[in-house]
Amino acid sequence: MQKHEWAVLVFTASYVVGFGIYFISIGNNEFLWYIATLIGFMLLIAYGAKRAQFPAMLLWLLSIWGLAHMAGGGVVIDGAVLYAYRLLDIVGTGELSILKYDQVVHFYGFGVTALVLRHLLRRNFPVLAGTATLFCYPILGSMGLGGLNEIIEFAAVMALPNTNVGGYYNTALDLLFNTAGAITAVALITKLERSA
Repeated sequence: MQKHEWAVLVFTASYVVGFGIYFISIGNNEFLWYIATLIGFMLLIAYGAKRAQFPAMLLWLLSIWGLAHMAGGGVVIDGAVLYAYRLLDIVGTGELSILKYDQVVHFYGFGVTALVLRHLLRRNFPVLAGTATLFCYPILGSMGLGGLNEIIEFAAVMALPNTNVGGYYNTALDLLFNTAGAITAVALITKLERSA
């Protein structure tokens, strides 16, 4: 492992252990479920790190996403978890409220996911540089993984009582913000590369 990979690993493991202890102490089984998923994801990244040669910035972006996720379920503001917190009253009420912390994390996280997928495509298929494929596939892949995330949330709702997962509107908004984040991230990195 390279030095920058160790730094990300230590940082990530620190907040996973810290939040894990906290969630156990308050009996939050929902987020223990998500911690298990996050650990699985970390193992997958670690397994492929040597071959994929993820840039340090990409690993930090992934780790920050994990931290934002743990904070979303662990930090309480005004009697509710941070995920339910309304950052701005742009439009809507209840589950249709925009803009909530949850939506920002979905936007950010699946934007980062698209960047990871783009990195893997570009690294393994250099011939794709500058093509529509390198633009579109990471977005579509991120959208698919966002759908998988919603299935994991649904499994948590079915398996655990009293989750903070929202209903149909929340799922639809999550998918919308996942897609917007993926499109934005790929568009920005493409523009940055073209102007470099």
